[in-house]
Amino acid sequence: MRVIVTVVEKITSEAHLNIPDGLDESVIKQHIVDRYNTGEMSTDMNIFKVDFESISAQILSEHSSTKSAQIGEVIR
Repeated sequence: MRVIVTVVEKITSEAHLNIPDGLDESVIKQHIVDRYNTGEMSTDMNIFKVDFESISAQILSEHSSTKSAQIGEVIR
């Protein structure tokens, strides 16, 4: 028997950035988005917290039919 297990987690990462003084809120937001989109910020990201969301299993039989079984679920 083959089982495919899917785990869903919500990962919260944290980055500490140095941003020039005197910028307004919209410029700060754009600066952060630009750093994230270019991949510059990914090296600064540290996993801060991981929350378990759900786990489920799909049981594959030897025949063409597929059964699904919910092992457990936690939704926040």
